[in-house]
Amino acid sequence: MNETLTLYKLMILYLLKKVDFPLATTQISDFMLGMEYTNYFRLQEALSELQEANLVEAENTYRRTLYHLTGDGVRTIRLLQGNINFEIRRDIDAFVKENEFHLREALSAKASYYLNANQEYEARCQILEGKYSLLDLKLTVPTRAEAEAISKNWNAASQEIYGDLLTKLL
Repeated sequence: MNETLTLYKLMILYLLKKVDFPLATTQISDFMLGMEYTNYFRLQEALSELQEANLVEAENTYRRTLYHLTGDGVRTIRLLQGNINFEIRRDIDAFVKENEFHLREALSAKASYYLNANQEYEARCQILEGKYSLLDLKLTVPTRAEAEAISKNWNAASQEIYGDLLTKLL
């Protein structure tokens, strides 16, 4: 059983190595659960242990957690990727190749909110291209509900808003 959990952890590390951007929990689970390699609880256990071992770092944003490799994670998978059988690596490679655009696009819009020093809520909305910010917008609103609504709606509206801004400002 411990060997199986180790394999799941290596698979996650390999998946993260194959992309040059963080992956959300749902994206990792789409592969791991979709291919029926494991169940949700074992996946969460593997992700938790990878974090505890400082092999992956988790970034919490509104309604999702993004995972990326740490330096130790990169070194570990480089040394141990041969412990993942060829068929599993082929499945991961195919998943990334087939879904890279959608995986990347899903992460281009990020939103979060927090209570600022003035006891008002700030919603931070971003559009990223890789590691570079195309738009970084902070909106101050009086209530948590408004900040949550902005964060929730940002993904669906971000491209249109970005286009409108460029049109009006150029």
